[in-house]
Amino acid sequence: MEQTPASPSLQDRYSPRSVCFGCGPANEKGLRIKSRPEGDEVVAEFQPQPHHLAFAGAVNGGVLGTLLDCHSNWTAAYQLMRSRGADVPPCTVTKEFHVKMRLPTPIESPLKLRAKVVEISGDRAVVEATVESNGKVTATCRGQFVAVKEGHPAFRRW
Repeated sequence: MEQTPASPSLQDRYSPRSVCFGCGPANEKGLRIKSRPEGDEVVAEFQPQPHHLAFAGAVNGGVLGTLLDCHSNWTAAYQLMRSRGADVPPCTVTKEFHVKMRLPTPIESPLKLRAKVVEISGDRAVVEATVESNGKVTATCRGQFVAVKEGHPAFRRW
């Protein structure tokens, strides 16, 4: 599924009723990111709002962490789906992720999220992701995401 101007996000296509704070389309108070495949990456844009401030002019690190976590999770789910030849992505959860803040992230400009799977093994994917503002990488992330099985609270959340 390559991105086109009219293509729905992974979240809207596969999980329209999700209430996840970071990526749930049904969470009116959430961040509601929209992740879309683009080549070998998954990308999203996000426009921070004044209530996302950490200090004058800069986005809060927790907000950046949430953006990277959710976007990376969807990248893992999408690539696991593709690697299995499935029609829908497995429900995945974060096993671990590490965020590095590189520069203060300006609040006034749209943010570009980029993520790519760097390893897949069975039900697990390792993803590397970035936040860019005005063409500069301001935060990075590396995480491991796992497809859950029957009995896990997140199973069938999509």
